[in-house]
Amino acid sequence: MHTMLVTGGAGFIGSNFIHYLLETYDTVRIINLDALTYAGNLENLRDVESDPRYVFVKGDVRDKETVDRVFEEYGVDTLVHFAAESHVDRSITQPEIFLSTNILGTGVLLDSAKRHWSLRPDDKYCREYREGVRYLQVSTDEVYGALGKTGMFTETTPLSPNSPYSASKTSADLLVRAYSETYGLPVNITRCSNNYGPYQFPEKLIPLMIHNCLADQPLPVYGDGMQIRDWLHVADHCAAIDAVLRRGRCGEVYNIGGNNEKANIEIVRLILAATGRDESLIRYVKDRPGHDRRYAIDNTKITTELGWAPRYTFEQGMAETVQWYLDNTAWVEHVVSGAYRDYYRDMYDNA
Repeated sequence: MHTMLVTGGAGFIGSNFIHYLLETYDTVRIINLDALTYAGNLENLRDVESDPRYVFVKGDVRDKETVDRVFEEYGVDTLVHFAAESHVDRSITQPEIFLSTNILGTGVLLDSAKRHWSLRPDDKYCREYREGVRYLQVSTDEVYGALGKTGMFTETTPLSPNSPYSASKTSADLLVRAYSETYGLPVNITRCSNNYGPYQFPEKLIPLMIHNCLADQPLPVYGDGMQIRDWLHVADHCAAIDAVLRRGRCGEVYNIGGNNEKANIEIVRLILAATGRDESLIRYVKDRPGHDRRYAIDNTKITTELGWAPRYTFEQGMAETVQWYLDNTAWVEHVVSGAYRDYYRDMYDNA
């Protein structure tokens, strides 16, 4: 039985990945390490918390003692690193948190994996590791910067981050590469486009707009709303990560995209229509600093090498996502209480 450490497993993508693994494989044990910050929510995993294949450990990826204990106690052979501060707006107002969690936390995980998996951990020249071990860094297309009206990000696109968030993720990616090149650690990096689906914290565009529509509150749209993103359903993202773990070549980067380029304002109007609201709720607000205009992923490498392709059309995925939030209003109301309301007020009320 494989033992997989999933960091940030109580968050949006991490919890969906844990559900995916438990539904797909019988021979996997999952250790979910999560600090339960504002975006971590164990309610996302309530239906699997009694599964004997699942263990939750509350802890911070920056805590070396906790990370080492998890490796030693559970015999981890695979690590999928989701845990990160991920919201660009927050990184603009509190960059130091992003630098600490996203860079230093990644360093702690890499170092622990290297020491626990190495066949000779005291030999700095040793590049041999236990059979079947793998470290996978879940990254973002934002490390590439912004595109013009044409073109797509490939795995060889130069890294050119434009926000403290994307800079911290770029730094983490480079650390992962360094551990591969210097120590021979078996690693992969995946870089995905914008995810959507169930359990997403409502600071992100789609759940934020759905929540505000249902509450008949204004929909804050940055600038002219014509920022373009490639949208990827979280279930397709989970399947892609699984494909990289099982068939990916060590040391390689794989871009994961949904083939769905949409402008933000188009998404907003679609949600308005799906919830029976009109465009009078739209409120254009001052654009955020360093807001990238367009992202688009070329996923040729993962589709040709590993046989993965997105299953969801955007129309199908959005219909299911809107319906999930309509069916889970209690979950939404719980996560938008308290600290989230303070953050929301700081971000938008004075824009």
